[in-house]
Amino acid sequence: MKKDSEKKKKHEADPEAEIKSPDDTGETAGEVTVEDAVPEEDDFEKKYNELLDRYQRSLAEFDNFRKRTAKEKSSMYDDGTRDTVEKLLPVVDNFERALNASEDKENKFYQGVAMIARQLETALQDLGVETIPAGQGEVFNHNLHFAVAHVEDESLGENVITGELQKGYKYKDKVIRPSMVRVAN
Repeated sequence: MKKDSEKKKKHEADPEAEIKSPDDTGETAGEVTVEDAVPEEDDFEKKYNELLDRYQRSLAEFDNFRKRTAKEKSSMYDDGTRDTVEKLLPVVDNFERALNASEDKENKFYQGVAMIARQLETALQDLGVETIPAGQGEVFNHNLHFAVAHVEDESLGENVITGELQKGYKYKDKVIRPSMVRVAN
C-alpha cells in the first residue's frame, strides 16, 4: 500500500512519469499521451450532430402534437355546436309553423311567439348558423338541397327550385340539414 501512495505522489509531482500498475512485475505501462486522453474531434462532432438531430426532432414532434391537439379541440367544439343546433331545428320549424298558421297578427299570443322565434333565430345566427338559400328561381344544388317533389313547368328552366318545403341550415360551410324543395323539369 505504501508503494502505491508513493507512486501517486511521484506521478502528481511529474505527470509525464511512467506509471506502474500494482501487479507490475517491474515493467512500465505505456505512456499516456494527450491524444489518448482527449477523444477525437470527429467523435465530438458526431455526438453533437446526433444530439442536435434528436433535439430538433423532439421540437418538431412537440409542435405537431400542439397543432394536432388545437385542431382536435376546435373540431370537437364545432361538432358539439352542430349536434346542438340539429336538435334545436325541429323547435325552430314548429315556431315557424305556429306563426304561419295564425291569422290574427295583432294577437298578443302571436306577438309573443314571434318574439321567441326571432330570439331563437338571432341566437343561431350568433353561433354562426346560416340558412341555406332555396327561394323560388334558385338553381338546385344537390349538396345544399333535397328534392322531394318534381314539377313539370316549361316556363322555368331545368333544375330550378319552385318552392321550399322546409328550411335548410349550415354551420361553417357544413350542411346541418339540407333544404327540402320542389324542383322543376
